[in-house]
Amino acid sequence: MDIGFYLLQLLTGLAYASTLFLLSVGLSLIFGAMGIVNFAHGSFYMLGAYLFYAFTRGQAEGFWGGLLSVLAAGFVIGALVERLLIRPIYARPEEYQILLTYALLLILEDAVRFFFGAAYRSFPMPEAFSSPLFILGSPFPSYYLFLIGLAALFALLLWGFLYRTRLGVWIRAATQDREMLEALGVNVPLLYTAVFGLGIALAALGGAALLPLQAATPGMAVDAVISAFIVVVIGGLGSVWGALLGAVLIGLLQAFGILLLPEWAMVFPFGLMALVLLLRPWGLLGRPPAVRT
Repeated sequence: MDIGFYLLQLLTGLAYASTLFLLSVGLSLIFGAMGIVNFAHGSFYMLGAYLFYAFTRGQAEGFWGGLLSVLAAGFVIGALVERLLIRPIYARPEEYQILLTYALLLILEDAVRFFFGAAYRSFPMPEAFSSPLFILGSPFPSYYLFLIGLAALFALLLWGFLYRTRLGVWIRAATQDREMLEALGVNVPLLYTAVFGLGIALAALGGAALLPLQAATPGMAVDAVISAFIVVVIGGLGSVWGALLGAVLIGLLQAFGILLLPEWAMVFPFGLMALVLLLRPWGLLGRPPAVRT
């Protein structure tokens, strides 16, 4: 095995990390701004894949338009869910949030089975990515590089949005002192709707972007939400950059772990999560809870 092989394995791990980032960053953003632990997050990832299939009718020619349509639809769906279901339980104990979002996961899974059936839904590789790239003489799927670029683009856009716009400043302020922000005249409920919609839109985009590589099934929601929570626990719940770091670590761990101990590859992410919980329970880039005196 030469350096080219390891480079390709590195890029493969980063491509997997890219889908994990798009899935988990919305979960982290929603919790950081709103304090909502969304157990239904994986369902919107699944829904994004099925909506992408419906918008494109399974035809590769509709790939680009399908991605934009899923992103827009995800935002609208997320905004409606926050307004109709999440907002009424803000003042209630956290177990209400957990039960509601878990019930929503089951409802969306059954809804997908009802409208799309239980059969797998696959999508052909778009023509723009049908030919591999050659890196150090070895073929590499060009679509993997697209996924890496897509995740990098949205990471930069989120950074610019959160740290270089007034709305981003309000979102970060809402995590610290919602009452003060409302006293300054900011419409915090509308802000929460926008944040939830954005988080769901990113999850839906992640599901859509994965469809050319992996067929959609109604059961993928549970696996997705487990992966999302592993990523945000490692990176730090509420940290966008923590979601990116956690996704990259899991992606690389899977890519190289399968070479060393293939029979243990599925265990590595859980082992890393357990180690982080033992040594730094608030995550690698998360903030420790404030100590009350």
